[in-house]
Amino acid sequence: MRRIGTGDTFMQHALELAQRAEAQGEVPVGAVVVLDNEIIGEGWNQPIGRHDPSAHAEIMALRDAGERMKNYRLPETTLYVTLEPCPMCAGAIVHARVGKVIFGASDPRTGAAGSVFDLLPSDRRFNHLTEAEGGLLAEESAALLRQFFRARRG
Repeated sequence: MRRIGTGDTFMQHALELAQRAEAQGEVPVGAVVVLDNEIIGEGWNQPIGRHDPSAHAEIMALRDAGERMKNYRLPETTLYVTLEPCPMCAGAIVHARVGKVIFGASDPRTGAAGSVFDLLPSDRRFNHLTEAEGGLLAEESAALLRQFFRARRG
């Protein structure tokens, strides 16, 4: 665990993790879990390399935080992620009891924090509500994704 700052600094670290994913041939998405202004978990997309469809950046960061905290519940934490969570990740975030999600770019195809689905924060059927806020370093996050997909299309 290391203290690195707040807000933009945490999202900047998530962007660095997204670049790590890109270097491994993965879609460039990175995530960090923060508690009391300290990173307690980090992750980047790894489904291709791990042969695991659930190895999204958010899931990897939650797994890392859970192991470090010795608990699968992560109340009062904030998850910073470069791309709006998908429904799978939103479900894991709710089950982990994350307090808030701050994401960079919106995902117009599978976003679950308002772009396509409203799982975070507005679905009151869950027994835990996670706040969600988008747009932090959105242009930097979106640019990284655009660049990646342009390169893949040749």
